[in-house]
Amino acid sequence: MKTIFITGASSGLGKATAKLFHEKGWNVIATMRTPEKETELSQLKNVTLLPLDVTNYEQIQSTVKKALELSDIDIVFNNAGYGLIGPLESLTDDQITKQLNTNLLGVIRVTNAFIPYFRERKSGLFISTTSIGGLIAFPLSSIYHATKWGLEGWSESMAFELNQFGINIKTVSPGGIKTEFLHGSLDTGIQPEYETLSNKLFANVDTMFEMASTAEQIADVVYEAATDGKKQLRYVAGEDAKAMYKQRLEVGDEVFRTEFSKQFFGE
Repeated sequence: MKTIFITGASSGLGKATAKLFHEKGWNVIATMRTPEKETELSQLKNVTLLPLDVTNYEQIQSTVKKALELSDIDIVFNNAGYGLIGPLESLTDDQITKQLNTNLLGVIRVTNAFIPYFRERKSGLFISTTSIGGLIAFPLSSIYHATKWGLEGWSESMAFELNQFGINIKTVSPGGIKTEFLHGSLDTGIQPEYETLSNKLFANVDTMFEMASTAEQIADVVYEAATDGKKQLRYVAGEDAKAMYKQRLEVGDEVFRTEFSKQFFGE
């Protein structure tokens, strides 16, 4: 029986992925900040809950050690993360640091903790949830994009580093996920000077969320990435994300950016 280790498994995509892999007969180690509050995954056979706050370096080390004592691990799914929206000057340094710590450094640290184990085994796979926001930028999301574009570049570089040892790394880039905002995984900063742009952004987000995927649909893509045996790096997930990314590739970065700007600013 194969085992997957999942971060951010308390809700949304993390939880949907844990349930899917469990259904497919995998052993699941589901981690979250407060596992004692989890009522659904805790009832499932072959699902183990462990505490993990990916901003806590010491806890990463101890939880990874504990997980490897419990089971061999085949796949690490770096999924913990959240959204931060707002003009840069409206964000506190704490908000900026927390976003980078969770979305970017958390993934890097968890991955780093597992590399020696995978290298010794000469096998293993890392999958990280990035976002269509790792391939395309929206207004008022600069720090979020810094983390997600960072993960994309980091993963591409890491593939060269890890493939020589039989280890693979992949990214799954979803568009909108219907559960995401409902679970409070969004932080914001507001500044009056940007109000017009904020209103336009949220109006566009509402439209985008009509095309959003369910967490289950994205979990299917994670499962595909986990089991297809391909060296493919990027999996763009969801019809909304695929359409936008296809358009960007077809027209080129600058034209896409200009068209996007017109949509928001009417210029």
